Amino acid sequence: MKGHIRERSPGHWAIVFDVPDPKTGKRRRKWYSFKGTKRQAQVESARLISEFKSGNALEPTKTTVSEYLEKWLEYIRTQVSPRTFERYGEIVRKNISPLIGTIQLTKLSPMAISTAYSTALTSGRRKGSGGLSPRTVHHCHRVLKQALTQAVRWQLMGRSPADSVDPPKVERTAMTTYDLKQTGELIEALRGTCLFIPTLLAVLLGMRRGEIAALRWRSVSLETAQLAVVESVEQMNSAVRLKPPKNGRARTVALGRTIVEELRAYRLTQAQGLLKLGVRLSDDNFVCAHADGEMMEPVWITREWARVIRGTGLPRYRFHDLRHAHATHLLASGTHPKVASERLGHSKIGITLDLYSHVMPGMQEDAAARADAALRAAKSTNN
Repeated sequence: MKGHIRERSPGHWAIVFDVPDPKTGKRRRKWYSFKGTKRQAQVESARLISEFKSGNALEPTKTTVSEYLEKWLEYIRTQVSPRTFERYGEIVRKNISPLIGTIQLTKLSPMAISTAYSTALTSGRRKGSGGLSPRTVHHCHRVLKQALTQAVRWQLMGRSPADSVDPPKVERTAMTTYDLKQTGELIEALRGTCLFIPTLLAVLLGMRRGEIAALRWRSVSLETAQLAVVESVEQMNSAVRLKPPKNGRARTVALGRTIVEELRAYRLTQAQGLLKLGVRLSDDNFVCAHADGEMMEPVWITREWARVIRGTGLPRYRFHDLRHAHATHLLASGTHPKVASERLGHSKIGITLDLYSHVMPGMQEDAAARADAALRAAKSTNN
């Protein structure tokens, strides 16, 4: 395949090359417009010829949004985590492509995108009736905007129509979780079940579900009453993988006497159970494991939690809400937000303050009362 460039006007070029017709074998001449320097046009010409030879070329005038998004997914695969890539694929194929996938990429307009969002909000569910939540549509917008920005960089379109579209507003719902009394009832209700230790780790230490699943005995020191969060389990449709914690940094969490005693008794019980199977408990074993020592996968914890909580008479919050309970109890008891942030594994204290602002009013009143008491004491001493 041969190609050349022609200057149409200063800074504007026509990239011309012949492409054999796959059916007839005859050569067809293709023209592409390009804006830039002569050297940039030559580089772009070489890139297009290479892609046509490999069968990966996209023709902007004919490529649909769906076709382009599939090519973009191939490109993004190596730049994100496997779970993120899996989620991008789900959003593209289940939510975006069914609505605007047949539109030619170069003809995609802001109005078409806005209309698609409105349709998604009212009737976007693939199973059953009803629309998608504003949060889900917001995720769709983020993925589409990222993909179209790349299309502009690849010079498949002049500008991204997603830049002119506002996603639906996502209203933050009030965070609800178990209070101290309910937390005590929950712990006793789950005692003796397979979720007892995972629940303790979540509600007393604020650990995430994936962190609980990945925890090994080598990361737990019952002598010094400390636990190191160094790994997390990422759940995908077909498999799981171990990765660093969410913010990419390990953290150490101090253990209270209650959980130290419970973990010590549980380790003994776990060791006895494995010995019956001819397996000796080691520091490499998972703390939260099935009877055979295999990991409790995050999705299994979620499903088992939904089953177990139905029989307790307590509110049916998510397993993740146990982490919120721990944070709320810490802040409500006067723990400094910086300490709570480090314990929860937040990358910034602002995340903690933003998520748990509902606890702040009580802390503000307490701080004001303490400052007032200190001032009164100082005045009394001076007098």
